[in-house]
Amino acid sequence: MFGELASYERLSDQLRATEQTLSSALFGEHAVAHALIAERSSQAAGYALFFATFSTFLAREGVWLEDLFVRPSHRKAGVGTALLAAVAARAAAQGGRLEWAALDWNELALGFYRRLGARTMGEWVTHRLDGEALSRLAEQAGGTLASGVERRR
Repeated sequence: MFGELASYERLSDQLRATEQTLSSALFGEHAVAHALIAERSSQAAGYALFFATFSTFLAREGVWLEDLFVRPSHRKAGVGTALLAAVAARAAAQGGRLEWAALDWNELALGFYRRLGARTMGEWVTHRLDGEALSRLAEQAGGTLASGVERRR
C-alpha cells in the first residue's frame, strides 16, 4: 500500500522503503513508528502510520500521523474515519494532540479532514532538510555543542 500511496501522491520516485527497513521501523529493537491496518471483506483496505511527537507548550506526548491511506475501492465506507479515530484515541489518552500534513491539491483528503473538524494550521509552514542540504548542515555538528547536547540525553 505504500507504493499505492506514493503513486496517488505523485511521489513514486521518492519511495525508498523496503520490507526490511519497514520491519525494522515498526518491529525492530528501536521501533520508531506504529501502524494500523484496516481490513474489509478479508482484504487490506487501508492503513495509518504514526509516531510520537512532543509539545513543549503542553509538556505532553502527541502523535504525528505520517500516512492515512485507504484504497480507492474501500473509500466512502468508513475505513478512513475508523483508522483516524483509532489514532486519535491514542493521542487523546496521552492528553496530547494529533497532527498531520496533507498535500494542498488533495481536495478529497482536505474535505474529509474538514468534515471531521480538523483545522488547517495556516500560520505554520512546514520545512524540510534532506539530501545535500541535510548533509551540509550535519557536517557542522562536529563541534563541542553537538557532543554536549548528545551527552545530556
